Amino acid sequence: METREATWRPDWAVPPGEILLEALQEREMSQAELARRMGRPFKTINEIVNAKAALTPDTAIQLERTLGIRATFWNNLEAAYREHLAFERARVEMEANAGWVDAFPVKGLVRYGLLQGGLGKGETLAAILKFFAVGSPRAWEGHWLAPAASLRASAAFASSPHAVAAWLRWGEIVAAGLETDPFDAEHLANVLRDIRGLTRREPFSQTVTRVQDLLATAGVVVVLTPELGKTRLSGAAHWLSPGRAIIQLSLRHKSDDQFWFSLFHEAGHIVTHKGRDYVDAANGGREDAGEDERAADRFARDSLIPPGDYAGFVSAGRFTPDEVRAFARQQGIAPGIAVGRIQHEGLVDHSRLNELKKPIHWARTA
Repeated sequence: METREATWRPDWAVPPGEILLEALQEREMSQAELARRMGRPFKTINEIVNAKAALTPDTAIQLERTLGIRATFWNNLEAAYREHLAFERARVEMEANAGWVDAFPVKGLVRYGLLQGGLGKGETLAAILKFFAVGSPRAWEGHWLAPAASLRASAAFASSPHAVAAWLRWGEIVAAGLETDPFDAEHLANVLRDIRGLTRREPFSQTVTRVQDLLATAGVVVVLTPELGKTRLSGAAHWLSPGRAIIQLSLRHKSDDQFWFSLFHEAGHIVTHKGRDYVDAANGGREDAGEDERAADRFARDSLIPPGDYAGFVSAGRFTPDEVRAFARQQGIAPGIAVGRIQHEGLVDHSRLNELKKPIHWARTA
């Protein structure tokens, strides 16, 4: 993930005036004589020699005519010097704001190859800005701390905005390298019905790849990224553009019921609130969730198990392993989904029927 540039940049640069002074000394020509030959004020030449004034393209042409040294040489020298001064100013600014990096999960970013390790704080700050593709800490705050109200309302974002922003940016970077068709809400609904039937498939890793491929045909990228810092994230639904959405899952899920509910929950955000961004905390208190979150919960719940069918199953009150397996088979879903639902609603204790859930073992990502 980490990108390293091979270009070497020296920490010094030669002012054009220094080279100009050497050229004059070689020719035993005074600054005053050069000024007369060029038809320029002595003050202008003296300020260039002493690095108090820039050497302009017009001056470079006059120097070529007067000294025989090509204008391109002077222009390149001036450009390199001005770039050096700009980087020096940026370095000073970075060092002055170095404490800002402490708000970010730098160790996690380094661990997953998103930042280079072993840098000073000023260099780390510059690397963080490059990671986020912003020019300054103020620009970062304007872009990430003033997002849509739906994102600001997230408990996960409010508790650790810098870490969550880094996690979301990671998802954006991964998604940018993946191709999708344009977003199509009608096609997405059809795809989700197909995905529901995949919940029984094994092995899980291949099923997830198939899910990613299917959702890409509807303009949705599915990105799996570990949490950064102590964010306690479940997932997120956010948009790269009006025609391209991301479902980002945190790999916190340890069983299939958690994974499938989170996937459909984030899909619910995309279906019901196009263009809005959401971040969901793991094990968040659903009873305190806003209406958007409750709507996404309903979407996931009813998409995975139709309300009428679920009501009939619950009314029978038979929650033995065999009965749950039979109901799941009839529905064409993984038994763990039914178990997670009745556990969540308090119909059975959380210690029961867990053998029907499939554990998830995520591949090591770093």
